[in-house]
Amino acid sequence: MPRFPRSAYDQTQGLVYFPRMCDKIRLHAAGELPEVYHDYLGKGFDGRICAFLRVDYADVKARILGGASDEETFAWCLGEGRGLHAIDYVVWNGFARKRGWRDDDGGTEMFEKFKTDGGFADRAELMTMFDFYEYDEGRKA
Repeated sequence: MPRFPRSAYDQTQGLVYFPRMCDKIRLHAAGELPEVYHDYLGKGFDGRICAFLRVDYADVKARILGGASDEETFAWCLGEGRGLHAIDYVVWNGFARKRGWRDDDGGTEMFEKFKTDGGFADRAELMTMFDFYEYDEGRKA
């Protein structure tokens, strides 16, 4: 039976989205991730957070599927890719939480399409992709 991944707002050691990516990897491997997510594995936010941490998604996936916890995988990312300073958490979390709102690289248009296709076009309170996930996956009504 398909299951939704964790909230994008969830954090691993202060960084949003990382637990969601790990959850998507595990759910996909177990055959429980809804098919609509499959084309985005390793892309979108998954790809962006891996690029931000300077690690390859395939390596993160291998660690997760090898049984590593989110925290163990995150620690590996910090050691293998780049360490993060306090400002890096502010930058990533601010970017990720606001994705879809006033983006000039097509992010807003993509968000609006998701919102419309999901039946939420009239919901003004949905302003970001993280908001969309919360409503689309039933954590908010």
